[in-house]
Amino acid sequence: MQIILMEKVVNLGGLGDVVKVKDGYARNYLLPQGKARRVTPENIALFEAKRAELEKVQAEKLVAAQAAAEKLTGLMVQIARKAGVDGRLFGSVSAADIAEALAAQGFTVDKADIRMPAGPLKQIGDVQLDVSLHSDVLAKITVSVLGES
Repeated sequence: MQIILMEKVVNLGGLGDVVKVKDGYARNYLLPQGKARRVTPENIALFEAKRAELEKVQAEKLVAAQAAAEKLTGLMVQIARKAGVDGRLFGSVSAADIAEALAAQGFTVDKADIRMPAGPLKQIGDVQLDVSLHSDVLAKITVSVLGES
């Protein structure tokens, strides 16, 4: 399906790009979330009419994400969980737990924005993680998992 992007989408393209994607990806994700529109003469004309406004909105989002990244970078989040004597947790620390701990410190971050390449944390210790605040902005935080008996 041919679509025109209404904002930058990671690994797909930037604002105004006309790209071909699979039908399901467009129907189930891009179109309902307003990230894209089908390529029709009406939608192309609508995009060209709103182009300056959309670029301004994208620039504002980028500036806001960069400001939040400056505050968030280098932050240490401590999470306590029950652990055995060998340092392994009896559960795990997921992205939702980290987002909740960040919210307690005054940062609003969606759990989907926390990048955990190795999956949930299952050991006591410090781990560096990335938080994706925008498609172009990453903030590095340290998650310190503390053990309780």
